Amino acid sequence: RMTLLLGPPGCGKTTLLLALAGKLNKSLKVTGEIDYNGVKLQDFVPEKTAAYIGQYDLHVPEMTVRETLDFSARFQGVGSRAEIMKEVIRREKEAGITPDPNIDTYMKAISVEGLERSMQTDYIMKIMGLDICADVLVGDAMRRGISGGEKKRLTTGEMIVGPSKALFMDEISTGLDSSTTFQIVSCLQQLAHISESTILVSLLQPAPETYELFDDIILMAEGQIVYHGPKGYIMSFFESCGFKCPERKGSADFLQEVLSKKDQKQYWSRNEEGYNFVTVDQFCDKFKASQSGQNLAAELSKPYEESKGHKNALSFSIYSLSKWDLLKACFARELLLMKRNAFIYISKSIQLGLLAVITGTVFLRTRMGVDRIHANYYMGSLFYALLLLMVNGFPELAMAINRLPVFYKQRDDYFYPAWAYAIPSFILKIPVSLVESIAWTTISYYLIGYTPEASRFFCQLLVLFLIHTVTLSMFRCVASYCQTMVAGSVGGTMAFLAT
Repeated sequence: RMTLLLGPPGCGKTTLLLALAGKLNKSLKVTGEIDYNGVKLQDFVPEKTAAYIGQYDLHVPEMTVRETLDFSARFQGVGSRAEIMKEVIRREKEAGITPDPNIDTYMKAISVEGLERSMQTDYIMKIMGLDICADVLVGDAMRRGISGGEKKRLTTGEMIVGPSKALFMDEISTGLDSSTTFQIVSCLQQLAHISESTILVSLLQPAPETYELFDDIILMAEGQIVYHGPKGYIMSFFESCGFKCPERKGSADFLQEVLSKKDQKQYWSRNEEGYNFVTVDQFCDKFKASQSGQNLAAELSKPYEESKGHKNALSFSIYSLSKWDLLKACFARELLLMKRNAFIYISKSIQLGLLAVITGTVFLRTRMGVDRIHANYYMGSLFYALLLLMVNGFPELAMAINRLPVFYKQRDDYFYPAWAYAIPSFILKIPVSLVESIAWTTISYYLIGYTPEASRFFCQLLVLFLIHTVTLSMFRCVASYCQTMVAGSVGGTMAFLAT
């Protein structure tokens, strides 16, 4: 079912969604309990069972829409689809049923774990209307990409492409026009009814046509739930309290204004009676005393019948893939991003080669001097080489900081652990360090007039290679601690001077 969460800013909508998704800060003091199928939150992994979709669109701008969804589907896994498919095949054989080839192919395709390309991605893209921009880069402020509405749909699709059947969506209409919001909610309605999912969506001021797409309403104010029940009964509840929505007034606007001290009086319908402001606490008491409130309380007081549940309805493992598969998937993504940013690495290598030629001519020696004066020249050229290779690693700081928001989001959703993200970044940068070290050493070594012995040549090459590798790792470390470009620039400079 589709449930709309309504309420003024600051009433606790985001906190409620985070609590239901098991994403509240562990340091918060929480009273009460949240159960899924009779199982407490701490007894399973709610982050893998339900999906929380935040207000912000955090994506890797260098990836296309299809690649973003494929990556998400690969890491979220297939959940219980494989077991369901086995059971379906067994029952079909027992009953002698021949399944529809198209449906059978689709069901089997979405039950295979760890695929680089998922058929589920194509299905979700069609539902969300993203198939027209499937191969377009997501983009950002500096790259041309998909529109704001398409990014919102991608943010939603990134989570619903997984096996989660409970979706908690926070202010998904931020920055969108009413038409785009209606299209997104309409897609979610189809998804909820087709896949029998539970979807709770928080919206601030939905248009009337968007409001009508929902099945149930949760109305919040001052941290309390004023109403929770079917959409069709909420107006009669407020009429029983003495308030009526005018004919030309949107239902969602009425529901939020009727709780406001400033706007409540205009909706008072019992003119023969004197008006007195009805507080949120009084509304809550009246709801608890109403038939809808009593039905809700009775439903919540019933113990959960374990026979209605299934072990595969909840997720008890933190990650959907094995450690090796996690590493392979992160390697594949990091390699893709390096290819998309190939211009940066190529230009850095060319720049380093040109500087090596210039440095070689500055310290040019036709013969090797072994006195104290020439020793200072050699020390100066070595210092300049080390300095330049370290400065050459500064772009790594900016790239690492730009990717941190996406990393934190996906880490918190248990897509992958931090080590699976860090190891590919380190290993795949080794060829970059090797190429740049070779470019510098081969051009400048003999121009400067170092000793011609091959062992000394390779010794210098090894030292420069290790320094460049450590420098890139150092800037990534600084980025992870500083987390913003301003702090990162200061931290990177201090780390650079300290070394």
